[in-house]
Amino acid sequence: MMMTAARPPVLLIEDTVSLQLVYKSVLQNAGMRVSAHLDGQDGMQAFQRLSPQVVVLDLMLPDCDGLDLMRDILRANSDTKVIVITANGSINKAVEAMRHGAFEFLVKPFDETRFVASVENAISAGVQDSLPPPAKTDSPTDTQQLGEFIGVSPPMQDVYSRIRSVSRSMATVFITGESGTGKEICAQTIHNLSNRSDMPFVPLNCGAIPKDMLESEIFGHLKGSLPGAVEDKIGAAEAADGGTLFLDDICEMDLSLQTKLLRFLQTSTIQPVGAARAKKINVRIMCATSRNPLVEVRNRRFREDLYFRLQVVPIHLPPLRDRGDDIIHIARHTLKLLNQEEGNSFSRLNPVVQERLKAMPWPGNVRQLQNVLRNVVVLNSGPEVTMNMLPLDDVASDDLQDIPPEPPKEQSGQLRQLFQGRTMAEIERMVIEECITRNKGSIPKAARELDLSPSTIYRKRESWQKPAG
Repeated sequence: MMMTAARPPVLLIEDTVSLQLVYKSVLQNAGMRVSAHLDGQDGMQAFQRLSPQVVVLDLMLPDCDGLDLMRDILRANSDTKVIVITANGSINKAVEAMRHGAFEFLVKPFDETRFVASVENAISAGVQDSLPPPAKTDSPTDTQQLGEFIGVSPPMQDVYSRIRSVSRSMATVFITGESGTGKEICAQTIHNLSNRSDMPFVPLNCGAIPKDMLESEIFGHLKGSLPGAVEDKIGAAEAADGGTLFLDDICEMDLSLQTKLLRFLQTSTIQPVGAARAKKINVRIMCATSRNPLVEVRNRRFREDLYFRLQVVPIHLPPLRDRGDDIIHIARHTLKLLNQEEGNSFSRLNPVVQERLKAMPWPGNVRQLQNVLRNVVVLNSGPEVTMNMLPLDDVASDDLQDIPPEPPKEQSGQLRQLFQGRTMAEIERMVIEECITRNKGSIPKAARELDLSPSTIYRKRESWQKPAG
């Protein structure tokens, strides 16, 4: 009988001897082979010799920067799954590692179960990557949608790619985007594609629950611990045990509760209101906001340490107005569903209607488009949607909200005086900061106006805050 070659061992690079022994023992007890090393040089030599699928890497090494070593590893083999581990004070560095291709990060001290699950997920993802790609088909599902998302625009293709990548990880996901862009759909899609898909997906809207009840809704309570608590209540976190907890409108959470959420993220334990003991659960966290989280941090409405703990893998959903022909794909799909609900027979959009829909700013995004079409289907009969059917008065009043005023022509001379004698780097900073201010602190909006990605602006602002030299 032919024997299958053993898989390469997990490569462990950790410079603290005691921790290395613990991590190695935990992985070996889980049935994995481990090659352990104390510094970056030995670790890189082992990587070149063993070609491991998974590397567990401490970011603080005695002979090199762990982030630089990770880049060297991924440069040598981009399919390698790197799990970075770091101390609590270095979360910013771990977040940077995720942005440069790390598969997952763990903050010391971390739970043994979480550690093993992260490595197993990385191994499974590596096996999946090594399989041949599925045969291409002409199905519109393959090209036009992912989960309940619909569209083929480049911004959405980027979103689909990130969703597929992060779905195989245990990493927390921070979803941003304007109201109506589909943040819960994004979280649900990630869950459905993950190895937790057969376990619960529990969404909770933090902005829709009174502040004095939110702790109980998340962590649960015991009978008699609160006014009206006539029986024990399981919170959303425990209800999601083994699956995914999605916290929408996270920036609406009270600061005192943010502290308890941070502890939950660090320890994987919950303590229901009135309980004397904490209990351990296994939950993946995803969250979302329509606000700019950095502005909330800067204004001390959101804890900075919680932000960096949640902002492991950011996903920004583009507004509908930036998605081109996706508007028409979504409109046609929505018409089909509404026909079934309302017993109508619309089968097409008039070409003039299509151009009008694509020209609208859609401040309410997909939700607003769906409401406009529901109005059309309820109040009219098919088969064609025409211009006179559109509730343009309702739409126009919303559309005007985000349209900036035309700048006066005399500003051009003022700008020349303002920029005279300044370097290009100084001018760039002035333009970006002024644009952010004009958009009331919204980096995503400023990014759209400047035709940049939000991550580029975040990165530039971080570099401006660093001392020179």
